[in-house]
Amino acid sequence: MDLLSEVIRSIRVGGVGSRLIRQSRGVRFSAFSGSGFHVVLRGSCWLITEDEDPLALAPGDVVLTSSGAEHGLSHVPCALEDLPLAVMGPIPPAPGAFDFEFLCGAYRLDHGLAPQYLRALPDLISVSPDPERDPEMRALVELLRADVSGPRMGTGATLPAILDLILVTVLRLWHERHGTAGWPDTDDPAIAAVLRQIHDDPRRPWTVARLSEVAGLPRTAFTRRFTAVVGRPPMSYLIGWRLSSGARLLRETDATLATIARQVGYSTEFAFSAAFRREYGVSPSRFRLSPAVAALP
Repeated sequence: MDLLSEVIRSIRVGGVGSRLIRQSRGVRFSAFSGSGFHVVLRGSCWLITEDEDPLALAPGDVVLTSSGAEHGLSHVPCALEDLPLAVMGPIPPAPGAFDFEFLCGAYRLDHGLAPQYLRALPDLISVSPDPERDPEMRALVELLRADVSGPRMGTGATLPAILDLILVTVLRLWHERHGTAGWPDTDDPAIAAVLRQIHDDPRRPWTVARLSEVAGLPRTAFTRRFTAVVGRPPMSYLIGWRLSSGARLLRETDATLATIARQVGYSTEFAFSAAFRREYGVSPSRFRLSPAVAALP
């Protein structure tokens, strides 16, 4: 089961944004619902967090905030509260001298949380791609830099695709360097089989009993094993997947609410709407009308 692909599909319902920032001192990013990253382009800086020692960053280094944790970037080691809070909005880079330059990219989930798989990772991940071994990262960063350099036709289509590719590449690199530590164990064949069935056919009237049959395990053992691997009980995960699938369909298609409800496993649009509002805090129609491009700090 390729859970990394599912991570991208799940987080894609958020608004995306990117921005080039130049700093002569430093800046603090408040916590938010979603995921984002920074790529250092020029100069050196330090990653500042509340609880960890400052981490030195060099050009090419990437920091991923897997589930929107508060953090900062500074030209010298310091306390997080000493850094000024970033101003939100599509603000162009400040003119004049600077100590370091970096690109930001983020998926902002105004409704709902980052996928469980990202929330299971450390709050902040740092990777240092090798220019020889990882040339794709350099190419993606150049594409992103060109895309945010000024208004361009087609940015609404290209920006989400580039952010998807950068997120996948960062997670791959981190996973290669750290093995399975901190990453859901997707090598469990029983749980992988269940996830595949849920993802491929969410409309099926699944129960814990039916899912445990797919896994080939007794119900109690299956529930315990599924929860340990995935981080949520089976039915909670199923509901979350149905609703995130519905959110994607709301954003990516013109299908009616009744059609989407049936496609993701709800008998009526009213049942889907009630569940969607509980999960995302807004109605499906309001979610569909909300902007897909987010303002970044």
